[in-house]
Amino acid sequence: MITVLVCDDQALVRTGFVTILDAQPDITVVGEATDGRAAVEQARRLKPEVVVMDIRMPVMDGIEATRALAGTGVTDPAKVLVVTTFNVDEHVYDALRAGASGFLLKDADPPQLIDAVRTVARGEALLAPAVTRRLIGRYATRIRPATTAGSAVDALTPREREVLRLIATGLSNPEIAATLVIGGETVKTYVSRILMKLDLRDRVQAVVFAYRIGLVQPGD
Repeated sequence: MITVLVCDDQALVRTGFVTILDAQPDITVVGEATDGRAAVEQARRLKPEVVVMDIRMPVMDGIEATRALAGTGVTDPAKVLVVTTFNVDEHVYDALRAGASGFLLKDADPPQLIDAVRTVARGEALLAPAVTRRLIGRYATRIRPATTAGSAVDALTPREREVLRLIATGLSNPEIAATLVIGGETVKTYVSRILMKLDLRDRVQAVVFAYRIGLVQPGD
């Protein structure tokens, strides 16, 4: 059972999300919050698998709340799915930098919300390929590599580097499998090894890392 905390300051939106998600046999909403600070407090207490987070809220916005729950240095970070009305690159970028595992617009259909929660719960990143390329490409110059980034990638095999490059271009596991003519389970194994070797949490971090080390370039 996937446990979810829903955080949104608009009661109608929050109730709608809860109704949609609670109707699924494999999802249960364990809590609701009306602002970022309440979301952080409840998430730390309830330990949900996924936090559905709005961005613009009173007291503490969704970016700060995401950083508190999933940012660098957080022990046992939460999986945060940012859902907002604002399709603004800067908001997406800030959310991902804060540690979010996915980004979805509020005008998405109910099945898309449900699939997004399941995807994030599985530990996979949720970001449309077109958004990935536009967003990371535009902000690649802001995320310069640490001095150890280049040496870290040396731990990858040539095939793992190729899989990482394809992840960074926005391909899904099935698309990577088709491109490399290998099985889907084999791709999953490669992805797991890449994340483990580079000490990355999810595919979003892998995309950022690939741009940081120059494995892909804006516009690829």
